[in-house]
Amino acid sequence: MPMKKYFFLLLIIVPLISMAQLENSISGSASIAETSVSDERQWAAFHNPANLGFLQKTEFGATYENRFFIKELSTKIVQVAIPTDKINIGIALSHFGYSVSHDILAGVALSRNFSDKFALGVSVNYFTSYFVQESRYRGAILGQIGANINISSNFNIGFNAFNPFLTNMKTETAVKKLPSVYSLGTRYFFYQNLAWRTQIDKDLNANYRFATGFDYYLQDVFTIKLGIYGYDYLISCLGIGFNINNFKFDLNAEMHPQLGINTFAMLRYNL
Repeated sequence: MPMKKYFFLLLIIVPLISMAQLENSISGSASIAETSVSDERQWAAFHNPANLGFLQKTEFGATYENRFFIKELSTKIVQVAIPTDKINIGIALSHFGYSVSHDILAGVALSRNFSDKFALGVSVNYFTSYFVQESRYRGAILGQIGANINISSNFNIGFNAFNPFLTNMKTETAVKKLPSVYSLGTRYFFYQNLAWRTQIDKDLNANYRFATGFDYYLQDVFTIKLGIYGYDYLISCLGIGFNINNFKFDLNAEMHPQLGINTFAMLRYNL
């Protein structure tokens, strides 16, 4: 791509992305169309801490999300989940942006599984953003709570509240509003190998987001994923997943009607 065209594209996209930088730091779920709140099969950092309670093995994960093939808009996430007899522990770190403009989100999550009937989880997250005008970082501590309830063997409901206490970030000249997002989702198995998930998200300072997705499992080794979500635009999603020995690999792609392709990859390893 020519240099002038590259920087012109950055001037257009960066303001759109930076309006919701915290959402970029908590994006990145292996669940298609980010229908993660009810997906008890996999825990995604900063999504629903209750899903952490269903894990039975220590798990390491790494995520890379590349927005529109521009590395300055990429998100990197590393996470580790440690199950114990009483409570499961999750630790995660997310980085969005590049040297001039970037955000870091770190969190510690705790979750308890109650006889596989339901799970509850909480997370304490620290969000920090670099302000180039001040040449310094500003930060805020954000809370998070979640639940995942098994209504029956093939149907469950998930709920997550990110920053429910409406915490904002103060600078020398202004107060930066941080998203307060409430999510509600469902998961239903038509058959043992076909799952359907729905989700609705509401940022108190933004529009609703509606999403739905299907997972088709082939002998627990290969997964085909299809989804769609609406947030200002209708965005279609396609993904695949592999489960080989102790390794799990997911690759998802989204097609934005104006900005292009957004890709996401996640690699996990279970001890």
